[in-house]
Amino acid sequence: MIICAYFSKMLANKNEKRSELSQLGEFGLIEHLTKNFKIQQKTTLRGIGDDAAVLNFDNEPCVVTTDLLIEGVHFDLSYMPLKHLGYKAVMVNLSDIYAMNATASQITVSIAVSNRFPKEALEELYVGIETAAKFYEIDVVGGDTTSSTKGMLISITAIGHAPKETLVYRDGAKEGDLLVVTGDLGAAYLGFQILERERQVFKANPNSQPDLTPYSYLIERQLKPESRNDISGLLDALEVKPTSMIDISDGLSSEIMHICKASGVGVNLYEDKLPLDPTVIATCEEFDISGTTVALNGGEDYELLFTIKQEDFPKIKANPNLSVIGHMTEQKEGMHLITRANTKIALQAQGWNSFTKEED
Repeated sequence: MIICAYFSKMLANKNEKRSELSQLGEFGLIEHLTKNFKIQQKTTLRGIGDDAAVLNFDNEPCVVTTDLLIEGVHFDLSYMPLKHLGYKAVMVNLSDIYAMNATASQITVSIAVSNRFPKEALEELYVGIETAAKFYEIDVVGGDTTSSTKGMLISITAIGHAPKETLVYRDGAKEGDLLVVTGDLGAAYLGFQILERERQVFKANPNSQPDLTPYSYLIERQLKPESRNDISGLLDALEVKPTSMIDISDGLSSEIMHICKASGVGVNLYEDKLPLDPTVIATCEEFDISGTTVALNGGEDYELLFTIKQEDFPKIKANPNLSVIGHMTEQKEGMHLITRANTKIALQAQGWNSFTKEED
């Protein structure tokens, strides 16, 4: 029902009054879209309205990251509501800040749109951005708008901070460290597969009424993911500092390999330790695909993957948010998945690659 309702709304909107962006101009549009943003951080000295934002972190390191989302590459507006897209675009960037064990505090938002988008469409996009900013207590302090010859592009820069001794990088893992992941894996990928399936069904029969209730969790993980801003505080309370950390955007196997390469270590990853939600398991059976494959290569989970010293294991072992899924080895031993049958399979990076050549 989610997809059909959204398609129906999109069709109905074609007959509603449109406000052309040319009526507002660039600066009028910026003022209109950002008028509801309120300053929430004492570190924001000057936000939207000047040439640049002025930030003061009391001599703490400033962490900055940026991501670009392109229509037709990273998202499909036939089933991605603009409000959800705005929210997700923020999450994609905040996740990188939290993967540094830092606190996110500000973002800038830049968009490029073609003339097929009216003002009301961009309002919906910014409602999602505003909702994310309010929930995660971050300030929107600037950005840019421009035209696009085709479709929509969104670029968000996220800014964060942390004491120098708190920051965690990818290159700190040591032989013997335990490999830990937050939450569960694979749901976002399956949500994408379900949405793609229903898009094809809708194209063939616009009157179809799919029941997506059984897949609500999977679809939410794809359309409206959440960043793990809770993990830094959780680990601090447990008195555990990760030795390395990364977020899972391109697939678990790819991210593990990033840590191994940066840290100069190998890994043994255990198949029977991968955390899968029951809905993921049931849907994998329905689609006749391996839950392990989905967990390793699906991507867009935006969970955190990190390593800890072995002596910290008692501090985390009973926490339901964390799963130990392997341990780091000598680099010469390589990177392997240990299957349920106790066989070793070399890990391969088969997750998201935005530069994969299109098929003819």
